[in-house]
This record gives sequence, structure tokens and C-alpha cells, in this order.
Amino acid sequence: MISHGKFYLDVGDGLHIRLLEEEDAPALFALIDADRESLRKWLSWVDRTRTPADSVAFIRNALEQYRNCTGLHAGIWQDSRLAGVIGYVMDINNRRTMIGYWLSTPYRGRGLATRACMAMIDVAFSKLLFNKVEIYCAVDNHDSRAIPERLGFKPEGVLRQYEWINDHYVDVVAYGMLASEWREIRKKLKGE
Repeated sequence: MISHGKFYLDVGDGLHIRLLEEEDAPALFALIDADRESLRKWLSWVDRTRTPADSVAFIRNALEQYRNCTGLHAGIWQDSRLAGVIGYVMDINNRRTMIGYWLSTPYRGRGLATRACMAMIDVAFSKLLFNKVEIYCAVDNHDSRAIPERLGFKPEGVLRQYEWINDHYVDVVAYGMLASEWREIRKKLKGE
């Protein structure tokens, strides 16, 4: 999983997750730029990502978070092509993390985000020993909400006007999963 201090996770069937590096900035920017209208509907940072330099700055900040154990931002790669990003925002003191994710339109609807989330949840509970994983999704973002619901997360409430997306506030559903719950749910998901 971690080799020479770098995060790498083989999910199988050509899908892997690895820490974003500066050399990934052109591919990351191109992915965002090609799908800008779709991504900006739910992601506030898209309009602030105007040049490849913005992607370099994001990756540098992400690597600093990784070194400080406060976050991890990794590319989701399908058959060696960048498909999207998945990451943790970590709260080490309270042994919890929040997972965020996005995929470019051509990669959606194929189960990649669900599989990537499942792998990252496994790492959060089995390797990082977190007690809780949280996922926050805009109430109206049904595609994103389908992932925690499919994975057995419990909705813990709606946070009203929680996030500013471009020109308006959106309500967000907070989903949670405890380590003790995941063991049983994972067995069911894997058919064990």
C-alpha cells in the first residue's frame, strides 16, 4: 500500500489509486478542463482551477497534507488513465476521516467510484485504524449519494446551507460508517 513513503493501492481489474505527484498536474488539469461544466455543478473549486499551475498548487498542498498526516489526495486511475480523484481529510485526534471523490464524466456509471471508496474505507479502518469514516454529499447530488448508500453508510443528518457552490448554498447529507459496522457490511458486500 505505501512504498517508499508513497501511497499506492491496487483495486484490481486495471483500477488503482495512487498519490498525486507534481508530474500529474497536466493530466489532472486536462481532465478537469475537459469536464468543467459537469464538475462545477457540485464542486466549488472548479472555477478556481484555471491553468495547469492551479493543479500544481493543489498537488503541492495535497503533498504537504500527506506529509503532515492531515490529508491524502490520490488519483483514481483506470488502465493507467487518470479518471478522477479520491481523498481523505483526516482528524487524527478523533480517529475519523472524511472521504471525498469525483470522476470525470466518461468514467461515471461503471462502479469505479464505489470500488475506490470501498478500498479507501478498508485502508481507513484496517491500516490507519480510524473509528469513523464520513462522506458528505449535496442533497440533490443523487449520483454521489448513491455511493455511501450502496456501501451501507448511515445518513446522520442534513446540514442546511452547508456548502457554497459557485453562486448558491447547498444542503448536504452527512453519512457515517463506524469501524465496527464496516466489518459486517464489508462481508455482505463481498458476498462472504
